[in-house]
Amino acid sequence: MPKDNAKPPKAPGSAPLQAAILSKALPFMQRYDGATVVVKYGGHAMGDPELAESFARDIVLLKQSGVNPVVVHGGGPQIGALLDKLSIKSEFKGGLRVTDQDTMDVVEMVLAGSINKQIVTAINKQGGKAVGISGKDAGLMTVRKLEKQVADPDSNLMSVVDLGFVGEPTKVDPHIIEVIIASDLIPVVAPLGVSPEGHTYNINADTFAGVLAAKMVAKRLLLLTDVEGVLDKKGSLIHDLTVDDARALIEDGTISDGMIPKIESCIQVVQNGVEAVVIINGKTPHAVLLELFTEHGAGTFLSATRDS
Repeated sequence: MPKDNAKPPKAPGSAPLQAAILSKALPFMQRYDGATVVVKYGGHAMGDPELAESFARDIVLLKQSGVNPVVVHGGGPQIGALLDKLSIKSEFKGGLRVTDQDTMDVVEMVLAGSINKQIVTAINKQGGKAVGISGKDAGLMTVRKLEKQVADPDSNLMSVVDLGFVGEPTKVDPHIIEVIIASDLIPVVAPLGVSPEGHTYNINADTFAGVLAAKMVAKRLLLLTDVEGVLDKKGSLIHDLTVDDARALIEDGTISDGMIPKIESCIQVVQNGVEAVVIINGKTPHAVLLELFTEHGAGTFLSATRDS
């Protein structure tokens, strides 16, 4: 076993180059010193061992650099895989999965169990001290049943769809998160919540991360996804957006389909006090560090104004 004062293994590359990179990163590290950064971790990056290891290392580096990272994770593909394995058939209404009690049991098993602990283990393996919780712990996330309206494809009339145990947050109490980040621990949070009646509900991970970031007045909310960010009509990445820009792009059709609710959620988060939201491709190695600790960024940066 190596001694505590043993030298770390040499990294490949030029030592002066590594020193120059660290020197350039210093102003950005100072900018985020003591700040809370909520990171929503999901998509295919979670299923890639190398990217998962890279992500865990980046989160540890953030904590050791004086940043307070809060990881909120998804798990849709893993939930679907286990439902198939257990021969539990999912019903879909309006393109949305209905979460009945049997499905909810699997959702909780995967989110608060296997996935949560995999991420915790990965962070710990990189030298961090992660602790896994869910929105059910210490009253972190109180929810109500989500009511979703969808249009009938034939008549185009709107109707309310019963999605079962899918919830939307009504109250956020981040005390448990604040206690964790005040220490040397890193919280890893599963997007579950509980109703006043004591029922467990699944919450969209983007929504969960957004309301948590707003309640904690986080400096940044990073949404790691499977896309580069917001693209213009030519397919090129748009690096910076204001709230007004984003609304105009929705209006003219540049932002469309599934990106619309994501951007609308980002706008609401910014309006609720978070300095900026960044949509990042989680499949880009070290995407979190590129966004926070370099001048180039790694995705689409959305803020209230250009001066944010």
